[in-house]
Amino acid sequence: MVKPAPAGERTPAALRASDADRDRVAEILREALAEGRLDAAEHAERIEGVYGAKTVAELEVYVADLPAGRPEAAAEPAPATSSSYSWGAPPAAKQNLVAILGGAVRKGRWRVPARINAVAICGGVDIDLTEAIFEHQTVVINTFSLCGGVSIRVPENVTLRESGMGIMGGFDVKAMEAVEPGAPVVIIEGLAIMGGVDAKPKRGKVVKDLSDKLRKHLGH
Repeated sequence: MVKPAPAGERTPAALRASDADRDRVAEILREALAEGRLDAAEHAERIEGVYGAKTVAELEVYVADLPAGRPEAAAEPAPATSSSYSWGAPPAAKQNLVAILGGAVRKGRWRVPARINAVAICGGVDIDLTEAIFEHQTVVINTFSLCGGVSIRVPENVTLRESGMGIMGGFDVKAMEAVEPGAPVVIIEGLAIMGGVDAKPKRGKVVKDLSDKLRKHLGH
């Protein structure tokens, strides 16, 4: 049985890691992959370790050699971004869907945040946006698949774009542009290693309240 350390001996690094801590480190690793600081194999190995880490100290090991992993970098404010233009809803917290040797599903009538992180390691993640409530014009779904799969279904009247790659796997996104001006934009990005990411519209499904949202946004 592990005995807790006395209060005076506990340090931040010895604290148990939360899901938010793991997601923060995973985001740093994703950026490092995009910048060319890590190759695909290194990224996959570190990501697997991140989601198995138990303490903050264990997480820090995976980003100690990266600029964003330095203590002074954590204190810097995040730069402003204009990628998530909203129809007037307050900024929504991101949502994380993680499947490790199992599955994670999000479907039905739910409010879609501006950003979703989907991680599938020897498991599957299913994201169904066909009945969802869009409060943000741009939704970014960041995916990572290692010997697993991420499946995404969207309404037919949204714009679907991709910015990802597959390594010994598939990154299959059926890109399309919506006819209606100002329709939601869903961007699928990320990496599939010996796994797959699949995104396409579902026939007969549309964002039914799109016209009402546009009228409100335009002030009519």
